Amino acid sequence: MSQFYGEADDRESVETIRSAIEFGVDFLDTSDVYGAADIATAKNVRGFGHNERLIAEAIRGRRAEIVLATKFGAKVDDRSAGVTIDGRPEYVRAACEASLRRLSTDVIDLYYCHRLDPDVPIEDTVGAMAELVNAGKVRALGLSEVGPDLIRRAHAVHPITALQSEYSLWERGVEQKITATCRELGITLVPFSPLGRSAVTGAVKPGDTFDSNDFRATNPRFSAANLATNLEPVAVLKELAAVKGCRPGQLALAWLLSQPLDVVPIPGTKRVEYVRENLAATTVAISADESAYLSKVFAPGRIAGDRYTAAHARSVAH
Repeated sequence: MSQFYGEADDRESVETIRSAIEFGVDFLDTSDVYGAADIATAKNVRGFGHNERLIAEAIRGRRAEIVLATKFGAKVDDRSAGVTIDGRPEYVRAACEASLRRLSTDVIDLYYCHRLDPDVPIEDTVGAMAELVNAGKVRALGLSEVGPDLIRRAHAVHPITALQSEYSLWERGVEQKITATCRELGITLVPFSPLGRSAVTGAVKPGDTFDSNDFRATNPRFSAANLATNLEPVAVLKELAAVKGCRPGQLALAWLLSQPLDVVPIPGTKRVEYVRENLAATTVAISADESAYLSKVFAPGRIAGDRYTAAHARSVAH
């Protein structure tokens, strides 16, 4: 709603959020940096905190109905027109106060470290986050895009409630070591891009190109060299979805929900029609055999290309 996927209309976005709440959606995910700048390109700048302010408007009068999650750590560097990562304890505290103001709330239900600062020990960052819990400003802590060792180090400082990482049929990298760690420690996995940045919905076609303010324009998996190959397993997904009488994206979400751990996917959209479509995934019955079949069709390594450009990947700490 604020960047990454082309133009968005704030009024439509607010109405989409309000409609989602009416439909029963009660978990909203944002970040202070959404709207500020793409980590890789610094394009599509709408202002630091744009999405938090947007959500504040959308949930005015309904805050008690929402589990509200936001993140800190990524901030705009005006000198380089890019984004830097800051995990210093003093920044953790300042970022939280700023998010509380923008969100027009006195408590954040789930506060994530968006990306880890390689120059600050994770114990220091999470220790400052724990102080926010003790102060009543935050209810639970989360991490994003980190591996098992860092999860354990953080969890030893304060219980980690959620790990947000990319996970879908399109991207299986968290399986085995990371998912096993989450199961062991009782951490909920919150998959972002659970629809493969729309790739598994059937909306993307071979030869498609993307506007310059669309994250996929520079994403290796959507390049001309990789896209046609990467959409081959999507064709199989579409066939099975047709047999089951549902949309391919709904079946992809049902596959995620069938995984053997607590999974709360966060499909993003700018339009009410797709909120309805995504919610209907919870009614799609998927058998163990069908889940295993899709796992084989989208076997780890099947999707060609890196998840990010080299510049973007530097912020991922596995």
